[in-house]
Order: sequence, then structure tokens, then C-alpha cells
Amino acid sequence: MSITETLNDGLKRGYEITVTAAELDAKVNEKLVEARPEIEMKGFRKGKVPMALLKKQFGQRLLGEAMQEAVDGAMNAHFEASGDRPAGQPEVKMTNEDWKEGDDIVVTMTYERLPEVPDTDFSKVTLERLVVKAADADVDEALGNLAETVKDYADKDGAAEMGDQVVFDFVGKIDGEAFEGGAAEDYPLVLGSNSFIPGFEEGLVGVKAGDAKDVEVTFPEDYQAETLAGKAAVFSCTVKAVKAAEAATIDDAFAAKFGAESLDALKGQIAERLEAEYKGAARQVMKRKLLDQLDTLVTFELPPSLVEAEANQIAHQLWHEENPDVHGHDHPEITPTDEHTTLAERRVRLGLLLAEIGQKNEIEVSDSEFTQAVMNQARQYPGQERAFFEFVQKNGQIQQQIRAPLFEDKVVDYLFELATVTDKDVSKDDLKAAVDALDDE
Repeated sequence: MSITETLNDGLKRGYEITVTAAELDAKVNEKLVEARPEIEMKGFRKGKVPMALLKKQFGQRLLGEAMQEAVDGAMNAHFEASGDRPAGQPEVKMTNEDWKEGDDIVVTMTYERLPEVPDTDFSKVTLERLVVKAADADVDEALGNLAETVKDYADKDGAAEMGDQVVFDFVGKIDGEAFEGGAAEDYPLVLGSNSFIPGFEEGLVGVKAGDAKDVEVTFPEDYQAETLAGKAAVFSCTVKAVKAAEAATIDDAFAAKFGAESLDALKGQIAERLEAEYKGAARQVMKRKLLDQLDTLVTFELPPSLVEAEANQIAHQLWHEENPDVHGHDHPEITPTDEHTTLAERRVRLGLLLAEIGQKNEIEVSDSEFTQAVMNQARQYPGQERAFFEFVQKNGQIQQQIRAPLFEDKVVDYLFELATVTDKDVSKDDLKAAVDALDDE
């Protein structure tokens, strides 16, 4: 077996691999010897079939398998000896298409190797960590929002207004026929909550206890029940009560509804939650500043194929964002611009850099971290969490999509430890402006 270099241009590499007929024959014989103890054939005891007969019977069938293993073995040996790591799947072609048994096998292998990432002193990176303390006004605002979720309602005299609760019975009909799921008794509906289809709650404004009213509405075209989508319906409503909201008293009893021992304890919990949110937002800002500095601090040659693929993906994504009504790939050809390519170069450079840092420093996503991330995503599918878990278990690509951001964040945290970081106290508004600026870049 021999490997001869045919291309060495930047990160591009090309090789010609030759597997001799004798080596291939030896590979087939090796497989036959391995399988011989389990082979039975008429006229011979198990494991005693002559090799010549085995080769005649099974040799042709094993030849293709032996060819693939020989080429794969040569490629693996090359990568181990050279230290090259291909940026993508190597392109392998057989050159002697008129090959016949007894000939040598000659294949070409071309690929782009991953570049050498230079060692870097990350202490040169200087960052500011924006620190925001939860102000009393912010805590009070959050308390007010909580109070909105536990409103009590009391009977009122007069007509229902937006924000009032109407308790009523109703029966919905389409073309005079009642439909499944279109009836209820003693249903408490807060007008303005948008709990019902558009127009329904507005139709109850002005009703009083004891009133009977028909509310005419049309189901949206994209309604989840296809049998109702786009249909006009009439709901016959009997109003039993109209109630006005009463503001909750914010005291220790109110705090107990949220599992806190006292109002002060609840305020402390809210302050911690707010500051955790501020800390998460500040981390986004600091991460962007870190990546910006790394993009200029570390330079190395990039594999053209990775940049091209990333630029195409960016161009397609942005095109679909600008044309949300077009799904799939039934659209004109999308050509990446120089701006797309520049962004792609940044993403590829930073992706390779973070991957290299993670590998060199043995940074890994633990099984527990991965499982927790899957659980967090599964909560987005109430009632179907188990199905989501099974879907992830069977889909390696989805697993990688979940692991990738976890790995990136762990590498970023590692770099934060190496960088020179100073804390800076700012207001909530200053932090919001910094986060908003990320979207503008």
C-alpha cells in the first residue's frame, strides 16, 4: 500500500492511494480465515471447509468489503501519521474505473485540513461586566404584576366592561347546529384576556347579570380545529354574573400564596430573580465583547469550503426572514454577498477557535448538563415530554444542536476566567441599551 501526495495548496490536500492486488487478496483471505470456524458445507465438518473452496464460494462477496476496509484503513493511517484533521468529509474517487479482480486499486483523496490555531494569551482580553442591582421600584413593579395574577372578583352592579369577569353559560352553533366543544356552563371569562376567539369578548361588553345575548363571531382561518376554521358561528350566552376585579392586598398573606414566609421574604426572592435576569443579560453583552476581541486577536487561515457553506446558510436564513411566506427551497437562487461572506468568516474563525480551546483544555458537556438542557426544551411541549426525549435519543443531529451551545458557553466561561474583567455598576436602562445594541450590530 502506498500514499502519494498530489496536492498541497494552503489547506487543500490531495493524495493518491494504491492498494495492491496482493494486499487485497490477503485481506479477503484474512476474512475467510476469521469466518471459517463457523462455516458448514455439505461433505465437510463445521470449520473444516478447504480455503480454496471457501474462496471460490465467498471470495467475490467479500471483495467489495475488503476494498472498502483497505481504503478506509489507508485513510485512517494517513490522518494518524500526518495529524491532519479534515474540515469535512474527504472526497474519495476510484481512478481505475475499468478495474477487474487481480488489478491494484488506485483511489484519489482530497480534502481541506483544519488549520493550526495559534496559542494565545487570553489575559490580553479586557472586559467590563455590567452589574445592576434590583431597585426598590423594580421590586414593587414586579409585586404589582404578581398581584394582577391573583385578582379576586366581586359582583358588581351595572354593565360589564373590559377587565370585568363575566360568568355565563353558552352554546355555540354553526348553521344552526351545535358543535363539539362549543358549550359550557358557569364559565368565568375576563373580558380583554383574549381567551376566546377574536370578537367574542368584545361582544359581551355591556351585558348585565340575567341578560341573554347571541354573540356572532367567525373562527380564524388558521384555527387549530380544521372543521371550525373560517366558519361563522353564533354563541347563545346566558349571563349569570358580572364581577369587577378587586386589587389584591400586598401583605404577608399575599406572600404566602407564592410560598414565601413573609412579604419581605417575597421581596428578597423577587430581587434575586431580577438580579439573575440582569446577570444573564450582562453576560450576553460581555460574551459579545469577548468574541469581538477574539475575532481580531487570533488570526489563521480558514477552510474555504466551511466559509462558503456558512455564507450560503446565512444568505438563505436572511432571505427567508425577509420572505416569511416562502417555505422550503422553492425560490430563486440566493447568492451570498460580500457582507454574508465576512460574517461567515467571523463565525467559522470563532467556531474553530472555541472548539480548539475546548479540546486543548478538555472542556466537555457532562451527561447531567445535557439531560438538564433536554428537560428544559421538553417543557416547551406540555404533555409530550416523553416523546420529545425519545426523539432526541434517536436523533444524533438534534443532540449535537443541543450540545453545541452548551459547549460554547462552557468555553466562554473558561475564557472569562482568563481574561481581565472589571465590574461596572450601571442602571437597568443602561443594561437594556447595551443589550439592544447587540441586535443593531
